[in-house]
Amino acid sequence: MSITYVIGDATDPPRDSPGIIVHVCNDIGAWGKGFVMAISKRWKQPEKEARAWFKGERTLPHELGQTQFVLVEEALWVANLIGQQGIRRTKGVPPIRYEAVQEGLRRVAEHAQRHRAIVHMPRIGCGLAGGTWDKIEPIIEEELVSKGIPVVVYDLPS
Repeated sequence: MSITYVIGDATDPPRDSPGIIVHVCNDIGAWGKGFVMAISKRWKQPEKEARAWFKGERTLPHELGQTQFVLVEEALWVANLIGQQGIRRTKGVPPIRYEAVQEGLRRVAEHAQRHRAIVHMPRIGCGLAGGTWDKIEPIIEEELVSKGIPVVVYDLPS
């Protein structure tokens, strides 16, 4: 098994089996740029839940490596994965935290196995978070693909 790459919209995966749409959030509760805009355009609940989580209104600690699963349709979740520290580079270091992404993907793997779900995502951590795909892809392979979890990565049409 390997990652499947497709041209398309990660917020609109096929609905023929359970699915989890994964994206990377920051640890300061900012929501308003990047892939989250596409999520918010399609569903209001992921943003609402992420904001409540940041305010401490959920039992799950809002910290790097945690993942919040928000049911948006029957058998379709959005995974708010905190893998970014802040929103800006600090002393030249981008906000991506690869260890946090890895920890969050472990949580995604557990959820995916429990629900027999396919994982859908854009190239997480490689936009505003400043990560690189050559570091993210092996983490996805280790935490998801090696466990038999199907992963589809979406690139938007150019």
